[in-house]
Amino acid sequence: QLVESGGGLVQTGGSLRLSCAAHGRTVSRYAMGWFRQAPEKEREFVAAITWRGDTTYQTENIKGRFTVSRDNAENTVYLQMTSLKSEDTALYYCASRTASYSTTSSRAEDYDWWGQGTQVTVSS
Repeated sequence: QLVESGGGLVQTGGSLRLSCAAHGRTVSRYAMGWFRQAPEKEREFVAAITWRGDTTYQTENIKGRFTVSRDNAENTVYLQMTSLKSEDTALYYCASRTASYSTTSSRAEDYDWWGQGTQVTVSS
């Protein structure tokens, strides 16, 4: 299973680091993604990283503020979030593409292994 952690309540301008730990399967060869879903909104792509560390970001709203990274030895992916805004409030999901050495994708349907999510709430 994929287990997200690190969410919480933070003030505008603050930072959080989300973690996604994989259990029961090694994800070192998989592309991993972060998605988020705010209340009454569609799930949206945030960022993704290939098995070797190439990254892709949803540039419109998060450019320069979020950084995705991974530690294959720890079987964990991270999302460092800075300069948080109220519009970043959402349930954040980690997901994995389970085809080895796949590219990143911004489409949720391309990921077939999902975590339960961790809540991020940004207050003004």
